[in-house]
Amino acid sequence: MAHDYDSTNIFARILRGEIPNKTVMETDHTLAFHDIKPAAPVHVLVIPKGPYVTFDHFAAAASAEEITDFHRTAAAVCALVGVAPGEGYRAITNAGAHGMQEVPHYHLHILGGRVLGRLIERA
Repeated sequence: MAHDYDSTNIFARILRGEIPNKTVMETDHTLAFHDIKPAAPVHVLVIPKGPYVTFDHFAAAASAEEITDFHRTAAAVCALVGVAPGEGYRAITNAGAHGMQEVPHYHLHILGGRVLGRLIERA
């Protein structure tokens, strides 16, 4: 999978301030905000501010500082929105066509607030 970054994607536009968002937390390298079409009572997106397309792209190309900041921010968001510690949550990232990725900017979905069911059906 190529990692060509599309700077016109909706998350890039949110990062540039062209589209508003309901921010949960922001750091030098990371932005977390509420999903506009939540799939659970708690549904927050955590995105790096750098131009990364997928998890593997971010993990391979981001600086150690960006990676640490992203994960520490995601942990702080889980505590802030009340899913950790608590009844639990799901953290999901989708990559490419088979992973059903809709926005070509790496993002982590944090979902909670109810039982979420199985992630995928077993074959």
